[in-house]
Amino acid sequence: MGNANILMVDDDLDLTSALKVMLESENYNVTTASKPIEGMEKVKAERPDLIILDVMMSTWQDGFEMARELKKDQCYENLPILMMTGVKDKTGIDFKSTAGDPTWCPVDGFLDKPVESDVLLAEVRKLLQK
Repeated sequence: MGNANILMVDDDLDLTSALKVMLESENYNVTTASKPIEGMEKVKAERPDLIILDVMMSTWQDGFEMARELKKDQCYENLPILMMTGVKDKTGIDFKSTAGDPTWCPVDGFLDKPVESDVLLAEVRKLLQK
């Protein structure tokens, strides 16, 4: 499933740099954005096969809002979104149980940070095969 285009939207530049290297070593094409508005522009311009999306960026709900915006749009409603976040460590709230809820958290997968590379790669492969 290499050569798929992946967009990572996360304001943690160290994390996105590390994950980009890891995903590119598996032959994925990776683009990054540090803000949801930049991410939406890249979705429209580059048409990724998968989005890896953080929850908390400028605000605590940026990732949720971006996911909802994408899933409302017929052009992107089938675009798989993997939400990957450390929100549980920061808030104590486990949003993983809401993954897939079309109103609150319309994502196709959810991983807690920090994530092991083999776990991330397995989830990426699974979502790209759908």
